[in-house]
Amino acid sequence: MRDRAAAVSEPSASRNMESSVSAAGSPVAAGDYATARVAGGFVFTAGMTPRTDDGVLEPGVVGVDMSVERARELAGYAARRAVAAARDAAGDSLDGVVGLTVYLRTAPEFTAHSAVADGATEALRSEVGGAAPARAAVGVASLPSGAAVEVSAVFTTRH
Repeated sequence: MRDRAAAVSEPSASRNMESSVSAAGSPVAAGDYATARVAGGFVFTAGMTPRTDDGVLEPGVVGVDMSVERARELAGYAARRAVAAARDAAGDSLDGVVGLTVYLRTAPEFTAHSAVADGATEALRSEVGGAAPARAAVGVASLPSGAAVEVSAVFTTRH
């Protein structure tokens, strides 16, 4: 797993990581929940970690086990998974992104939350377009499967 994770940190491998989200299709829920729900003209996604069918791409603690830049890439990957789930739920009516929460597994002294979360914002704007969403970036002690980042988003739909 470590060798694979090291390989995706190279620029060309990062592009492959991005395209594998589209090729992989819909994220699958890891428990008793929906990956995305449409309600009242919005699409709400579950928390998405940077994972493939093989599991979390690179577990760890941001600022300890991985750099801010690497965590930023993983946040972008997780955000593209959120877009895939939202598109599956809303189809062609997906319009824009208005809310984003980025959870980061960090050491208590870590303070570069926004720099990591920018990776998710950039990925969402690249995939969906429009203005940057309202956003929260939150440091936590643990995330599912040891993931370093988790992203949850709120999208708008065309009526």
